[in-house]
Amino acid sequence: METTETLTLEEFTSRISGLMAAEPTLRNVWVTAETSDLRRAMHCYLELVQKHPATGEPVARMRATIWRSVLPRIDADFAAATGSRLASGMKVRVLVSANFHPSYGLSLNITDIDPAYTMGDLMRLRLEILARLQKEGVLEMNRSLEWPDVPLRMAVISAPGAAGYGDFIHQLYSNSRRLRFATRLFPATMQGQKAPASIIAALEEIAAEEEMWDGVVIIRGGGATSDLTAFENYDLAANIAQFPLPVIIGIGHERDITVLDYVANMRVKTPTAAAEWLISRGTAALDRLDTLASEIHHTASSLIAGSREQIAYITAQLPYLPLAAVTNARKRLDKSLVLLSETARLRLRPQFSQLDMAAGRLSAASTALIDRRRARLDAFDQLIAVLSPDATLRRGYSITRVDGHAVTSVAALAPGTTIETTLADGCVSSNIL
Repeated sequence: METTETLTLEEFTSRISGLMAAEPTLRNVWVTAETSDLRRAMHCYLELVQKHPATGEPVARMRATIWRSVLPRIDADFAAATGSRLASGMKVRVLVSANFHPSYGLSLNITDIDPAYTMGDLMRLRLEILARLQKEGVLEMNRSLEWPDVPLRMAVISAPGAAGYGDFIHQLYSNSRRLRFATRLFPATMQGQKAPASIIAALEEIAAEEEMWDGVVIIRGGGATSDLTAFENYDLAANIAQFPLPVIIGIGHERDITVLDYVANMRVKTPTAAAEWLISRGTAALDRLDTLASEIHHTASSLIAGSREQIAYITAQLPYLPLAAVTNARKRLDKSLVLLSETARLRLRPQFSQLDMAAGRLSAASTALIDRRRARLDAFDQLIAVLSPDATLRRGYSITRVDGHAVTSVAALAPGTTIETTLADGCVSSNIL
C-alpha cells in the first residue's frame, strides 16, 4: 500500500494527543464507574472499571489519576460527606478529562467527585444486605441475645497494635471499681478488601471456644475512617447476625455507620465507649450488691435490736417465771383433775348401768341353767333306779356268782363248784353236785 506520509511514533502519538485535547466532548465529562487498585503517593493512582450487571465481569477499564493539586480538596469533600476516604471497590461519579501521553498512553484526569452518588450506592447495598438477612430470618438473632449481668470475659477482634485496641484495653483495665476483666485479642485485618474474610476467620476461632467468653468486641483501631466500605459486606454481616455470643461493634467514629451496626447486639461510638459500656455493666452490678448488702445490714440490725429487747424483757421476767409456771401448771392440773373426774363419771355411769343389767341377766340365766341341769339329773336318777340290779332283784330275779363273777352259762358250773346266789333280801351259798 502506498502512503504519502511517514511519521515517527512520537509524531503519531503527539497527533493523537492533540486531537484529544482539542475535542471538547472528551473534557470535563461526568463518568460513573467502580474504583480499583487505588494507590496513594504524591498523587492518587487508580483504575476506573465498569462491570457487567449480570456476570460482574469488566466490560471497560481505564487508568485514572487525581493530581496532588486537587487531591486534598477531593479527599476532604468526600470524607466530609461519606465519613470515609476514597478507596477501592467504591461506586463513584467523577468528573474526568481524557488525556493521551506519548509514553504512558490513554488515561483520565479526575478533577472532581460526587459524594452523593457513592453514598446512594452504599445505602442501596446496605439495604439490600439487610433485606436479604431479614428474608433469611437471621437479622435479629444476635440483637436478641441476652448479656450476662456482668460480662467479664471478652474476646476482642482488632488489628494488633492499633490505637483503638490500646485505648480499649487501657480503659477496661484501669476502671475505678477495680473490676477484673479477662480479654484476648483475636487479630484481624480491619481495613481493605481482606478485612471481611479476616474478621470472619477470627469469629470462627472464638466460636470454637464459645464457652470461654461472655461476648465479642469488634473494634477498629486508629483515627482514620478509610475503607469503611469493607464492612458493607453480606458474608461478614451474616456471620455476626448468627453469632452465638452477643457482639459489640465499635468501628470508626460516632458519625460512621455500616451494615454491621444493624446486625450486632450493640453499637458504640468508639473502642473506648465499648470499654465504658462493659464497665458500666459491672458497676451497676456492684451498685446492686451494695444496695442489697445495705438492706441486709439494716434488716439484720433491726432483728438484732428486737431480739435484744426480747432478751432484756425475758431476763427481767426470768426470776418470776418458774413460780408462775408452776402455779399455772398446778391450776391447769387441778382443772384437768376435775374435768377428768367429771368425764370419768359421765362415761362410767352408762357402763355401770349396763353391768347391773348384765348381772341381772347373768343371775337369771344361771338359775335357769341350774334348774334345767337339776331336772335332768333327777331324770337320770329315776332311770338309774329303774335300771339298777336291786330293782331287778326285787322283781324276783337273782344273780349267781362264782368267785365273785356272775355266771351266765350252765357250762361254767362244774360238780363241786361253790356258787353264791344273791336275792333281793340276802345271799345264799350252794355246792354243785
